[in-house]
Amino acid sequence: MTKNNRILHANYNPEVWWIRLQHRFLIFFFLIFFLSPTESHSQFFNPEDSFIENAGDGTLFLIPASAVATTLILEDYEGTWQFTKSAALNLAVTGAAKVLINKDRPFKGGGYAFPSGHTSVTFQSASFFHRRYGFKYSIPAYLLAGYTGFSRIHATRHDGWDVLAGAVVGIGSTWFFTNPREKNKNVELTFSSSDDHYLLGFKYIF
Repeated sequence: MTKNNRILHANYNPEVWWIRLQHRFLIFFFLIFFLSPTESHSQFFNPEDSFIENAGDGTLFLIPASAVATTLILEDYEGTWQFTKSAALNLAVTGAAKVLINKDRPFKGGGYAFPSGHTSVTFQSASFFHRRYGFKYSIPAYLLAGYTGFSRIHATRHDGWDVLAGAVVGIGSTWFFTNPREKNKNVELTFSSSDDHYLLGFKYIF
């Protein structure tokens, strides 16, 4: 085996290539489906299915409330203030963009669609967990935020571009004001997962 062949063989990892393939497929699926013209969604989505939309509305309050509650339980008052500033920036940018752009909602459902406010709020809160406490603690929040974006498209309140922009604005607002937290030896945020659930909790060391 030549030197070049040995290098090529050493760099080949079936598991890594499979993960990369999955990522490329997800990106391709998102670009083709969610960012396709809204009219093509009508055969897949049912806006009369209110449960999905209502569940998405619930996460709009659940994720920010969880973020604030986490800062208070951990006595991370600096984090509370950083979250407040990030949330205020997110709401200001989202509101201004809605008014200035005034993009129509799908199927002539009104205006002020871009960006999605639900998505910007939930992704701002989820990315706060990420930025302040670490990525693994933000996984449940990101999943719920993603569901929120899906629920807005499913209800034909927004299209994929609205949701994508909302996520970008929300995450960007967090990174502008929020810094990673220094570890507290007495109070720790814990995270565990299995195939069918995620568990976020707190641990206090006496």
